[in-house]
Amino acid sequence: MHPPGVQHAIPTGAEETQLVARLRAGDEEAFEALVRRYHASMMAVARTYVKTSALAEEVVQDAWMGVLKGIDRFEGRSSLKTWIMRIVVNTATTRGVREARSVPFSALAPEGEDEPAVDADRFRGPDGGFPGHWAGYPANWGELPEDRVLGHETLGVVKSAIEGLPRAQRTVITLRDMQGWDPEEVTAALEISDGNQRVLLHRARSRVRSALEAHLGD
Repeated sequence: MHPPGVQHAIPTGAEETQLVARLRAGDEEAFEALVRRYHASMMAVARTYVKTSALAEEVVQDAWMGVLKGIDRFEGRSSLKTWIMRIVVNTATTRGVREARSVPFSALAPEGEDEPAVDADRFRGPDGGFPGHWAGYPANWGELPEDRVLGHETLGVVKSAIEGLPRAQRTVITLRDMQGWDPEEVTAALEISDGNQRVLLHRARSRVRSALEAHLGD
């Protein structure tokens, strides 16, 4: 579920230091490069907090203003990407565009609640390749035409399933499986534990998988 072209190369420490220096100097080309690199991910995060793309765009625009105003205070304790995404989350939260937005993200993700929609043994274990990913397709998926599996209708089912998830699950699966973030980046940006990140991702993937099985099994 990692679409091509979404994830840009992560800058090295030296490159990021140089980029921050250029931003502080008011270099417009540096800012444009930053927008190209992170705008899509910022929109994806913002969209999990608000009801429409237009509102998400407003959140992101406010967040970019926060980046420009706060770049002089960036201390490099986290990556620039993580720092920017925290600004997006904080901006979406403080705007209060949806109910309960003042609740910390971590409070929405207590471990031990809820049950996955698909049994845990349907996913790869920690010792194999791609831990946490689905272990295999339902028997009939391999027999379906490729255009059925990858068609607009099927992709629409995935999109609807993700949009119907609780916010915490929706945010994590969007970052991990749609934006291609590493677990460490997600936990840092959302300020949640690795355990909660894994639980949320598993529950989200379970529900998406269940929706796909129902659709492709028809």
